[in-house]
Amino acid sequence: MVARDGEGATKLIEVHVKGARTKKDALRGAFTIAESPLVKTAFFGNDANWGRIMAALGRSGIGIEEEKVDIYMGKIKIVGKGQTKGKDAEAGKLLRESREISLLVDLNLGRESEKVLTCDLTDEYIRINAEYRT
Repeated sequence: MVARDGEGATKLIEVHVKGARTKKDALRGAFTIAESPLVKTAFFGNDANWGRIMAALGRSGIGIEEEKVDIYMGKIKIVGKGQTKGKDAEAGKLLRESREISLLVDLNLGRESEKVLTCDLTDEYIRINAEYRT
């Protein structure tokens, strides 16, 4: 409920990282993606920007081999073996039409997986948080 009710949020996003070598890697990868302002704003903009997801994985510090990574938005495979599948428009339509999004990142390196919830980062969030002082 907290992620769904985020200040100004329009989308609930489940980030699932699987195929990691360790649980720690899966959790760190999922959190790095989920906490990325660039990923969160792409979701708000209905942009299936898989490069931002890959960049978050890269800076997470976990073991990855980009040529093995698969990424799905819902059931739409947008990245296979680290390369675009040319489904950005289809995934963008899913983002426009859905308030709940499943993002699956398969590292294809092991058997461990973790999921975290997040929400998109909107102009409303910025407005709400710019208007008061703590």
